[in-house]
Amino acid sequence: MTATPGTSRTPLRIRLLPLVPFAGLLLAWALAGWLLRPSPATLPQVSAVAETLAELAASGELWEHVAASMGRWSLAIVAGVLTGVGLGLAAGLNRTVGAMVEPLATFFTAISGIVWLPLAIVWFGIGTETVVFIIWNSVFFLVFANTVLGVRSVPPVYDDAVRTLGGTQRHVVIQVVLPGALPYIVSGLRSGFGFAWRALIAAEIIGATAGLGAMIYRAAEFLRSDVIVAGNIVIGLLGLAIDLLVLVPLERRTVRRWGLVTEGGRA
Repeated sequence: MTATPGTSRTPLRIRLLPLVPFAGLLLAWALAGWLLRPSPATLPQVSAVAETLAELAASGELWEHVAASMGRWSLAIVAGVLTGVGLGLAAGLNRTVGAMVEPLATFFTAISGIVWLPLAIVWFGIGTETVVFIIWNSVFFLVFANTVLGVRSVPPVYDDAVRTLGGTQRHVVIQVVLPGALPYIVSGLRSGFGFAWRALIAAEIIGATAGLGAMIYRAAEFLRSDVIVAGNIVIGLLGLAIDLLVLVPLERRTVRRWGLVTEGGRA
């Protein structure tokens, strides 16, 4: 029986390929610890980091920091997406708004979000507001730029077709513009989520008393490289999980839904 494109399964060896680099990295780390015998403060052993992770998880400290980081990250992502998509739609649909806003957005895009951290601490103090502002800054401009690009990629003839059938501007935006721009928006989200993680940890190092970044910073003060590496591993795993479980399926579903890839294509 011939498998259809929609029901065919990826061979197991292909699905396991992404694990190979991680296994290689783990092996290289273990060999470096065994052969070079570095100081624990310089490069902790794999076993030491595993024990530290288990201890942090068992004590509940790890989950408190994860909850603090994820709460700030989620809040900033929602704010960044809502404002980025909203202003991006306005700039993409209205030339006057676009002419006014895009140069300003380009100006601020060139400024790294973390540069605002000292000023944000003055404005908001050390805490959630400062971290959320820094993350929002890293997400907003990517989502805004991709939304504008997506809106302008929709052929005007589709707008005309909806209006011919009696549709209003609201119908055009909801039924034509947003769906057409969605693949670009999702692409911007995927990039923005990655930048958001980096901004989160950098901001928490200085601008927060709880969170994975704060945990790593305190560990550095006591030369606890095992905690530092454990924190980095958790950060990487969280980012990877969000990408694989949320963003990749969303992006794949979006491009297939709107005909950007044919059945059996590379998506």
